[in-house]
Amino acid sequence: MALSLGEGGGGSRLRRQLESGGFAAGEYVKQLSQQSDGDRDLQEHRQRIQALSEETAQSLKRNVYQNYRQFIETAREISYLESEMYQLSHILTEQKGIMEAVTQALLLQADRDDPALGARRAAAADPFLPLSAKDAAANEEGRQRTLTTLLEKVEGCRDLLPESPGKYLVYNGDLVEYDADHMAQIQRVHAFLMNDCLLVATALPNRRGAYRYDALYPLDGLAVVNVKDNPPMKDMFKLLMFPESRIFQAENAKIKKEWLEVLEETKRNRALSEKRRLEQEALPRPAPTPPESTNPFDEDEDEEEDEPSAEEEVVDLSLEWIQELPEDLDVCIAQRDFEGAVDLLDKLNEYLADKPVSQPVKELRAKVDERVRQLTDVLVFELSPDRSLRGGPRATRRAVSQLIRLGQSTKACELFLKNRAAAVQTAIRQLRIEGATLLYIHKLCHVFFTSLLETAREFETDFAGNNGCYSAFVVWARSSMRMFVDAFSKQVFDSKESLSTAAECVKVAKEHCKQLSEIGLDLTFIIHALLVKDIKGALQSYKDIIIEATKHRNSEEMWRKMNLMTPEALGKLREEMRSCGVGNFDQYTGDDCWVNLSYTVVAFTKQTMAFLEEALKLYFPELHMVLLESLVEIILVAVQHVDYSLRCEQDPEKKVFIRQNASFLYETVLPVVEKRFEEGVGKPAKQLQDLRNASRLMRVNPESTTSVV
Repeated sequence: MALSLGEGGGGSRLRRQLESGGFAAGEYVKQLSQQSDGDRDLQEHRQRIQALSEETAQSLKRNVYQNYRQFIETAREISYLESEMYQLSHILTEQKGIMEAVTQALLLQADRDDPALGARRAAAADPFLPLSAKDAAANEEGRQRTLTTLLEKVEGCRDLLPESPGKYLVYNGDLVEYDADHMAQIQRVHAFLMNDCLLVATALPNRRGAYRYDALYPLDGLAVVNVKDNPPMKDMFKLLMFPESRIFQAENAKIKKEWLEVLEETKRNRALSEKRRLEQEALPRPAPTPPESTNPFDEDEDEEEDEPSAEEEVVDLSLEWIQELPEDLDVCIAQRDFEGAVDLLDKLNEYLADKPVSQPVKELRAKVDERVRQLTDVLVFELSPDRSLRGGPRATRRAVSQLIRLGQSTKACELFLKNRAAAVQTAIRQLRIEGATLLYIHKLCHVFFTSLLETAREFETDFAGNNGCYSAFVVWARSSMRMFVDAFSKQVFDSKESLSTAAECVKVAKEHCKQLSEIGLDLTFIIHALLVKDIKGALQSYKDIIIEATKHRNSEEMWRKMNLMTPEALGKLREEMRSCGVGNFDQYTGDDCWVNLSYTVVAFTKQTMAFLEEALKLYFPELHMVLLESLVEIILVAVQHVDYSLRCEQDPEKKVFIRQNASFLYETVLPVVEKRFEEGVGKPAKQLQDLRNASRLMRVNPESTTSVV
């Protein structure tokens, strides 16, 4: 550029002039035109301005890129800061809950030490808490009356919500439900929060103050999540109840805050009451003393009955991690922390392994079993074919391993194989059908056998200690192979491809199938069994084509020598016959470019040997008789025609020529066919030997003038 060629000073002046505030383009061009000596000066000045423009553009690009990088880094820092603020908020919430729990525990301990002080404090804190049994009964009756009155307005909940002495209404109010995916308004609902559950009812149209039952959620399996305001979506909170979640909007921020606080407080009170109940049930109770008996044998029986009760161990279920286990499992399931959930279950099973099964243990087991069912359902959904199939077999390892740890190895095996079957089927369907069949078969074999090999390796990793699942894998591999063969046959055999193309495609499939032997899986016999019908049909179809072509040439046979006209054509024919296995073809060539054989016999030789070579590529033991019978039928058409012509021909010269062709068929072609068949199959064929040894293959009527086949 002009600025880089020793004109840096002029470029700086030009830049300052263009950047000045009072720059006028018209005046500048007019002045420049007056000062220039000619067109060359204007061209040089134009180049300098152009170079300055490019330099300015590059500088702008660098500044934009630098600012863009700074913007990305700032956005990343903001994201990190937001994450840390969220974690800090979560920690503060947990600390608040811990402090409230400690305060509540200290108050309970003080109440136990001084009951009178506890009663006065409770009366001061809650005006509804009675100081006498009469007042307690009246307050309890009033709460239940209020609950009954409200529930009478809700249709369909009387049978689902039976009355119980300890159930009472804590809070209720109107909410608006929104769709969790699209954030679209669904309906208006009224929620009733009781001390042990949450009832959601929908408003009835044209009936003010009346509702219809919608759902009932126990507080034990309910999680409350605050939803950040994102105008116009604000004042919302989410309820998590496995396997669903619902989003509700309060009337304003104050009511939303009340809902969040009262829900957390009610859940906490519910957990504390449940903990106290378990502690009371875990305390040993004195056994009633039986009346004295005068029977001397009762003493021995009493001693025997007292022995197990003396040895019975009291299970301590008041540990903090056991009390919080159901809620911890709900959190792990909601957060998709499957490993953490299974670890908690293993920890509980290990703790209760040598403990007696008491009533509190049974109740705890019932709660935990419900969470186990929920966890199993989630893992089953993770392995369902409806989920995304990307990621290969390793993507299923997490869910499969946790199902196995839960003792569901059979179900894990079934779901894993169903998932992989759907993945393989989808991969095959997504293959584009190319114009060239062989190219499509290469892609099909690569996709299918690679997927099968990866699935087998992953199966061996996941189910290493479950030998009973391997039979299921073999059955699955067979069904998958059937799906592959259906796609293979539809493209190769149903489209009527040539025998050579079909042979190459089958060869490719066999080579890919041998790769499975690396993991000890041999499916060659399965692919043979599934392809045998199509290959038989292809062999018979091509046999019929050769027979029809041979008959057509026989009908036009004039028994004349071949004149190939050029040495090149003769050399090409020699090479073709040599590739067919005919090594002594030179003895049948004459002077110049003549061949002492009929065109029909030469064409038959090339076509028959080509058929044999392609058929041997397709060969396996189940096709032995089909291939042998096809060869015999093809050869019979030629030798019968030669035999008939030899018996019917009257011209002595042509008769000598026909004998020469017959000698070529019997002494050269048939031994080559027999030898090549034995090499490809591994054993000789008696039918071909008999065909070669026969001097006359069929007796015909000498007076007949048509060929008998």
